[in-house]
Amino acid sequence: MTLPAPSRPLTRAPNPRSLHVMTWGCQMNAYDSGRMADILRPLGFTPVPTPDADLVILNTCHIRERAADKLFSELGRLRTLKEARPGGMLIAVAGCVAQAEGAEILARAPYVDLVMGSQAYHRLPALLDALSLSGAPVIDTDFPAEQKFDHLPSDQASQGPIAFLAIQEGCDKFCTFCVVPYTRGAEQSRPAAAILAEARRLVALGAREIALLGQNVNAWHGDGPDGKSWSLARLLAALAEINDLARLRYTTSHPRDMSADLIAAHRTNSKLMPFLHLPVQSGSDLILAAMNRRHNVDLFRRITAELRANRPDIALSSDFIVGFPGETEADFQATMRLVAETGFALAYSFKYSRRPGTPAADAPDQVPEPVKNARLQELQALLRLQQDDFNRAQIGQQFDVLFTGPGRHPGQFAGRSPYLQPVIVEASTLRTGQIAPVRVTEANPNSLMAILDHTHDRREHQAA
Repeated sequence: MTLPAPSRPLTRAPNPRSLHVMTWGCQMNAYDSGRMADILRPLGFTPVPTPDADLVILNTCHIRERAADKLFSELGRLRTLKEARPGGMLIAVAGCVAQAEGAEILARAPYVDLVMGSQAYHRLPALLDALSLSGAPVIDTDFPAEQKFDHLPSDQASQGPIAFLAIQEGCDKFCTFCVVPYTRGAEQSRPAAAILAEARRLVALGAREIALLGQNVNAWHGDGPDGKSWSLARLLAALAEINDLARLRYTTSHPRDMSADLIAAHRTNSKLMPFLHLPVQSGSDLILAAMNRRHNVDLFRRITAELRANRPDIALSSDFIVGFPGETEADFQATMRLVAETGFALAYSFKYSRRPGTPAADAPDQVPEPVKNARLQELQALLRLQQDDFNRAQIGQQFDVLFTGPGRHPGQFAGRSPYLQPVIVEASTLRTGQIAPVRVTEANPNSLMAILDHTHDRREHQAA
């Protein structure tokens, strides 16, 4: 893209421009990508589905292995597209890899125009102006004193019937394997009033379900409109009072922050869905201590027991890392026992991979790669069996589904169960955002087939 003259900064150019955002990683990154598009919309940028665009933003994640390699591979493809594109292209790198390796990105890929860290994207208009005026690459990886959420626009694009809302960011836990405290900064909680206002805007745009996001979302303690500090349970209660908001979720949680009132909320808050993602990482106390997780296996067991006592139909999801430095076969088998006794509807499991700058990266007793591979396969086989068993247990069950749009095939409509499973029905009368009762007829590995349960509709009519 040809940059305007300094007398007409890029952010004030009247001509429409195209925007493409590639998002990797967590739901927080997906939320950030949406807010970047919101920021750029008043400047004339319209999202397009392909990277043949005036501005391409790569919103990166630093959690998984070879994150930087993946970034530079994609940048190489964009360089070719940029050089061939008649109108030119601006390339921006955002997110956690940008935060951690900003200078290295510009050194290795000097054709990148803008690098901005996780806490800087609210300054996109000013950064684009700076780029326009200087014509040289711009980098901003500072952690500002102000919260970025205070500077995001109030108008948002519709996310559809299921919307994400960031309420907390950063982490103070400093797990020895994790880069989040270094790329996202210290824990910050948004004020309750700002969260409630955004939730009402999302509902006005058509959201029926809102998932609250945070690196440690259950560590949220924000200032309430009453001048007091609110807990997450109190915030969820306030959100449940919003008309037309039917469902609430929150992710990702830490076992140490599962307070008694939050556990009780799963019993008392009827809009809070019976599904919780609670990463435990390992079933060995020795490994949990080496990870600096600040909880032990007994605490995790007690939390899951209390959750099930409060909400018997609750389903659990978790994260596991195998092959952490120093993990013995006995440690790994302790993880297998914890999985077997707990039972998970869904889980994410990974081999440990070194993240530069974290304490575990230089720890002794790194586990050989073949051992990590074998352990991961064994764990994933058990987790897959549990997921399949949970899905099959839904056959014949009746529950409400939030429908999100047409399915892959003509005549199908797709939605989400209370447990986040994709649900497919054959129906022509449904509409996006509708919540309707179904009865499950078939369980596939990653989805459920169902029929509309009209007997439930008749029972409700008779009761009325």
